[in-house]
Amino acid sequence: MSDTAAPSDATGSHESEHSTRGSYVTSGAEFSRDTNYIEDRIVADPAAVRRLPAPPPSKIGSLGYGLGEGAEAWPVEPGRYRLVAANACPWANRTVIVRRLLGLEDAISLGRPGPTHDARSWTFDLDPDGRDPVLGTERLQQNYFARFPGYPRGITVPAIVDIPTGGVVTNDYPQITLDFSTQWREFHREGAPNLLPRDLLDEMWPVIERVFTEVNNGVYRCGFAGSQEAYDAAYARLWDALDWLEQRLSTRRYLMGGTITEADVRLFTTLARFDPVYHGHFKTNRSKLAEMEHLWGYARDLFQTPGFGDTIDFVQIKQHYYITHEDVNPTRIVPAGPDLGNWLDPHGRERLGGEPFGDGTPPGPVREGERIAAGHNPLYQL
Repeated sequence: MSDTAAPSDATGSHESEHSTRGSYVTSGAEFSRDTNYIEDRIVADPAAVRRLPAPPPSKIGSLGYGLGEGAEAWPVEPGRYRLVAANACPWANRTVIVRRLLGLEDAISLGRPGPTHDARSWTFDLDPDGRDPVLGTERLQQNYFARFPGYPRGITVPAIVDIPTGGVVTNDYPQITLDFSTQWREFHREGAPNLLPRDLLDEMWPVIERVFTEVNNGVYRCGFAGSQEAYDAAYARLWDALDWLEQRLSTRRYLMGGTITEADVRLFTTLARFDPVYHGHFKTNRSKLAEMEHLWGYARDLFQTPGFGDTIDFVQIKQHYYITHEDVNPTRIVPAGPDLGNWLDPHGRERLGGEPFGDGTPPGPVREGERIAAGHNPLYQL
């Protein structure tokens, strides 16, 4: 999910006309995330899913339910859909990690917008001729408009696009990763991990919910606070949750025990951005992640696990936040630091036991066309 305002009319090209200034911070107010998404789903058996009861309201997705009001079910078809996921965005990063862990690269192609955007949102400016090579569009906005002319909400990533029509199917990011695990099983790689172990779901769901409300969204609540009072309250909530996680991870290698799960994917993308962006840009600066023994060891453990760190583009992450969020950083200067080589330092988490993939296996090397640029991550040396 990008943190964008509702799109303006696509006519006109002057940069200031489509500035993001005023899109993020409301004077005196607590930041409130718009969580109304296109709730269509891509499922293995559309008819069966249509018969299931509608899901309860949720900001973290649901399992075992059917469609929300007005939503449509689309059939799982390898090669039909394209995942559009900017490297910079933590919500999009989740979908890239899960796609890689499960081995869905052949089934679902990947489009990568550049790291910055204006009020009209993401562009394919890094691709040849500034167009996505599969969709042929310059802006993701065009794919939203192909399905919903004049779409009134933010043009967010991740988004899954139906390649034949060029229209967006869904941008419901918490549900996308759950459906990758449950609806695309026929196309999982051999040895793919079970990110949603049935015997842990009852315990995992409250963990995922707290991670989302207090950490994933908590850093934004700090960064986009519109008053000192709103910021102080957000800061206290965030650090209460981070202290809880620090304690939880002192006795277990991963959030749910000895193997990685969906919960780890959801926490990791925030932790990867904490010291490079959130600590300074969003003023979450009680401590650096690197100063928290267990969270930092846990984050390095995941970073060094295939499928996690090899999806992280620190350069694009910094460019996105510092350039795009004009309300927070009006100069749009991108800081040079911090030094990120410490992500490869030994983490010592093996002492807690467990294996990241359990009885499964790690994914193979990142495909050439999906590799992070050299120098943008300590795993990819210049």
